[in-house]
Amino acid sequence: MHIIPKHYSALVFLIWVSFSQAAFSADFNAIDSQIAKYIDDSWTLLTRDNWLKCSVDPKLSVDELIVYLPRTEAIEQIKNKNPEWARQVKFAYLPEDARKIEKHGLLYLPHPYVVPGGRFNEQYAWDSYFIVLGLLESNRLTQAKQMIDNLIYELRHYGILLNANRSYYLGRTQPPLLTEMILAYYRRDPDKVWLNSTLPAIKTLHHHWTTPPRAIPAIGLSRYYSGGEGQTPEESQEYYSKVLSYFKTHPTEGEGRDNSLFYDTNGLTALFYIADRTIRESGFDITAKYGPFGIEILDFAAVDLNVLLYQMELDGKEIHEILGNKKEALQWQARANHRAHQINQFLWDESTGYYLDYNFKQKKRKYYPYATTFYPLWAGIASKKQAEALLKHMPEFLRNGGIVTSTHNSGLQWDYPFGWAPMQYFAVFGLERYGYHQLALEVAAKFMNTVKKEFEKDGAIFEKYDVISVSSRTEDKIKYSYSTNEVGFGWTNGVYLVFSNFLKTHLN
Repeated sequence: MHIIPKHYSALVFLIWVSFSQAAFSADFNAIDSQIAKYIDDSWTLLTRDNWLKCSVDPKLSVDELIVYLPRTEAIEQIKNKNPEWARQVKFAYLPEDARKIEKHGLLYLPHPYVVPGGRFNEQYAWDSYFIVLGLLESNRLTQAKQMIDNLIYELRHYGILLNANRSYYLGRTQPPLLTEMILAYYRRDPDKVWLNSTLPAIKTLHHHWTTPPRAIPAIGLSRYYSGGEGQTPEESQEYYSKVLSYFKTHPTEGEGRDNSLFYDTNGLTALFYIADRTIRESGFDITAKYGPFGIEILDFAAVDLNVLLYQMELDGKEIHEILGNKKEALQWQARANHRAHQINQFLWDESTGYYLDYNFKQKKRKYYPYATTFYPLWAGIASKKQAEALLKHMPEFLRNGGIVTSTHNSGLQWDYPFGWAPMQYFAVFGLERYGYHQLALEVAAKFMNTVKKEFEKDGAIFEKYDVISVSSRTEDKIKYSYSTNEVGFGWTNGVYLVFSNFLKTHLN
């Protein structure tokens, strides 16, 4: 169902913003003391620093806890670092062929890490960015660096920036924000020796995204494409049964798509499972913006991915400049310039004033208004004219509780009516970058008010929020996949702290 937005002009909207600023400024001169204490306590509670706490996986039912290590590590030395906890788990070397893993377990990381919370008891790739920002706001620099060093370890020893450090995530990554983390930490602790040590990992990560099957040579952009086969172990069988039932009752759908490519008499097909793993790799698990359950994601150059890769390339330039590598800095700048040009050529839609995902097989953009349209503002890719066009859509996205993820109610959690901390973050700092200062403050304040309202009710911070009704109650609105609203919560904590500092700095 398409949600019809309330139409009013951007000018009227901005006037309203300016008058409303006084209403919330006093409330956000500082973080509410209870929330500040909750977040600080959460960093400790969500830190995983022993094998028993790390190994427990709320998503799976297992008969033993296993920690898998790369063969470059010495198992006995690792166990001796924490012998009491080590006795309660099994240690084993990771098979060279991940398909030979009979029992899933934890993938070893050398440093303690902060998990998101709830059912997510691992270090996640793109969650880590917002957690690291929060740790830096909390002056927990050692923890922030450990998180980054763990991700670099993954690239060195597992060959990929893991979706998260479980064996069933091998071959699957998440949106690339590593260089942003590296620079955020470096700005607080300018250690050039450490910065230089990150270069091989950055090169590996960039190569991952710019070579087949993720590169799309015809348009000079990239796509999500996960490895692995079959059902994802972390998802319920009920979900896949519901998906199969949906396809059987919807054999064809929209624009002549043949859904029978994704199921047959034996059940869901291999193509479906690749797409299913890939939509999870995108971080938007699950949304309907690539068709039902994300089944067409393999055919798209996504706005979010390519903007983040552009930013990685700019970051690569900055890192090499800091290190005095002029030739390499120019190479990274050239990559960024080319990607920005391709983004504006293929992903910008002049007729609608949106950045839209591009179906490179059909050679056309898909109209599906999504909050990732504001990512190019965050990265500085949009022209002034494009920014003005995007601003006209703000009333469709900015609701009572913050930025809504999309304007479509699909029954999936990465669509209407939900708002997530990362979407607020990119929108706020995109608006701020282009001079829409009061609107940026308003978005940040609305989301903080949502977090604060639900905290006062439940004493907790959540994974996501219904930003239409301004509520953390989500279970009855999600029809597919897990419907719980996890408590913690890593990235919401981090973005709340960043927004609090942003408001405090600009409203005093």
